[in-house]
Amino acid sequence: MHDDTIAPWKVPLTEAEHSVILYALAVAGLAMIAYFIKSWTSRNEVSPRYRTSVYASMGITAVAFLSYVLLVIKFDLGYDQHGSRWLPNSDAMLSWTPRYMDWTVTVPMLMIELIGVAMLAGPAARRVRFVGIGAAFLMITTGYIGGVVIDDGESLGGLALWGSISGVFMVVLYIVIIYVMVGSRRQFADGEAIGTYTNACILLLVTWFVYPIVFGLQGWGHGGAVTTWMQVLLSAADIAAKVGFGAMIHKVAKLRTAADVRDHEDTHPESVWWSSVKVSDAVLPPLSESVRASAQGAPRVKRPR
Repeated sequence: MHDDTIAPWKVPLTEAEHSVILYALAVAGLAMIAYFIKSWTSRNEVSPRYRTSVYASMGITAVAFLSYVLLVIKFDLGYDQHGSRWLPNSDAMLSWTPRYMDWTVTVPMLMIELIGVAMLAGPAARRVRFVGIGAAFLMITTGYIGGVVIDDGESLGGLALWGSISGVFMVVLYIVIIYVMVGSRRQFADGEAIGTYTNACILLLVTWFVYPIVFGLQGWGHGGAVTTWMQVLLSAADIAAKVGFGAMIHKVAKLRTAADVRDHEDTHPESVWWSSVKVSDAVLPPLSESVRASAQGAPRVKRPR
């Protein structure tokens, strides 16, 4: 084991560091499956118009949960205990790389979730979604090349070059998010929905700063303490960006559903509630002319006496 290694999966850990990382990984994985179950059971609270965001959130947390299951397993198998130290073996790398595989799928899906409740429709929504998904995919893929592929993550030059390229796509992604946020703020009819949507966008913008910070730590520091901080920060950021963001978007979807019902733009078979406050009554769709005529003209069946 070289003292100058910068790949976090090649660094020995103390008992405390090993325990903290395992705790962070397990908690993040449990948070993902818990929110997936919550999203599944509450999906019908949202109008079909905004349900794409709910399904995107379910996909995000399902993929992330599976990723964290693999991370926990490989972290457990990737270190061998020698006295009071845990030394990495060939499996230790897989206690990190599944994160990139997770992000390659879930970060583009976060853009689908974000745009699904925005004030965009038709060709405009498709264009913004295409740019957002493309930028998100390229941001993660180029980061993976520099952080893992080039010299097994040990090349400072590779980190700097591919990190810069990834940063360009990150700027594009930020521009897309700000564009969608500003445009939606001008058009949302519900004031609470405006505030929640803005907070959700800000949460995403702030949380994503953690990832380049951790990427930079890979080239800056050595030792178990840095590795521990990297794992803990990434786990916390994942919870915020997938669960916290998802909860806010779900609230916006419900508030927009209620606003559409109140404005007679849509119907919803159940009353919409938020924080034990009814924000709209249940409104059933009107019967079609054929159904109404059929009901009116149906022969009466005589009941036996």
